[in-house]
Amino acid sequence: MTDILREHIKKRLGNNIDQLDLVLSKFKLIEAKRNEELLKQGNTCKYVYFIAKGCLQVFVYDNEMNETTRDIVIEDNWCSDLISFGSGQPSTENIKAVEPCQLFVIDRKGFQEMMEAVPQFDKVYKQILEASYANSVYRINTFVSLSALDRIKWLMQNRPTLMSRLSGKLIASYLGINKDVFSRLKAKL
Repeated sequence: MTDILREHIKKRLGNNIDQLDLVLSKFKLIEAKRNEELLKQGNTCKYVYFIAKGCLQVFVYDNEMNETTRDIVIEDNWCSDLISFGSGQPSTENIKAVEPCQLFVIDRKGFQEMMEAVPQFDKVYKQILEASYANSVYRINTFVSLSALDRIKWLMQNRPTLMSRLSGKLIASYLGINKDVFSRLKAKL
């Protein structure tokens, strides 16, 4: 299973990675059950997760305790509340497994040790930050200008596997659409 993380890092940094085994040794493989909470709003985010298998939801609760999904993260991607992880401040988000997951996790201490020992990994961290930021900004800017039907079409075009993997309720939350409206519009497509 470590080969998945090894290949991911090599893809980002190339084959000449000093101390790749040291980097890999800082990660621990864990399994998360479906609907298992990995981070609860108000707690400090202790880990950065690399998803080897499965799917994570990053979300907040509104005033009526409805979930508003910021992101859905699948295999070969990273997930964390990077602000809380980096600062040690309470998280403003929740993270849960929406499918059974195999995750490589690294804690803050291990992450800092790795960054000091393997300066190349700073490039991976910057890529994680940039990808997270770009994804959030793109989604917000795109969704503001799209109708509910166009958001569904966007998802079908840009992230088609989510439609078959996830519940309509979760997809509606991700798209910022009422679940009944989502069901009605999806039936028209």
